[in-house]
Amino acid sequence: MRITGGTAAGRILKVPKGLDVRPTPDLVKQAVFNSLGDRVVGARVLELFAGTGALSLDCLSRGAELAVCVEKSRRHAQVLRQNCETVGLPRERLQLRVQDAFQALAQFTSGERQFSLIVADPPYGEKTKGERSESLAQELLDDPFLPGLITPDGLFILGHAKRDAVTISPPWVELKALKHGDSWMRFLRRDPATVTAGAATAAATTETAKPATGDAWV
Repeated sequence: MRITGGTAAGRILKVPKGLDVRPTPDLVKQAVFNSLGDRVVGARVLELFAGTGALSLDCLSRGAELAVCVEKSRRHAQVLRQNCETVGLPRERLQLRVQDAFQALAQFTSGERQFSLIVADPPYGEKTKGERSESLAQELLDDPFLPGLITPDGLFILGHAKRDAVTISPPWVELKALKHGDSWMRFLRRDPATVTAGAATAAATTETAKPATGDAWV
């Protein structure tokens, strides 16, 4: 694993041992950033299920203003911290929350934060076999808070397995899909016609959102 472009291009990223983390392959990352082009420059990035931080660190290397990483595992979060320092990127441009991704989404909404680029490549789900997906990727698509965290011209890039036939429904509109082996990366935007209704739903749900249980590192 390495940074694929920008000021830190070629720097090696550490990956935790074991099968409980699945970093986004370099070829997939390169295809994603080729599609994004200059959109990364100056972007405010949110990475969910951040793992090693490979996507966020590549964004920072390519000129993103800020990257906020959410990773539940303290072990993986420590590796992410080390990777940021090892590749030589400014520490103040990365924020790390050791927290459940869905709790973080609810809290970001209540704080009125928005991002121009949200990326997530969560652990893969099971084969759907004609039934509606129950994967983490589908949960993100169904989350009521996520749409309100994206700027009007922002993008949501979601990774999932080919075997996981996720359902993309309003407020999401798919712009393109990149396929590499068993990996799919979906490029999504908010449908402007449904943003108001989605924001109202999220606002109502915020009242029952769980309090913070993670910590933050800047």
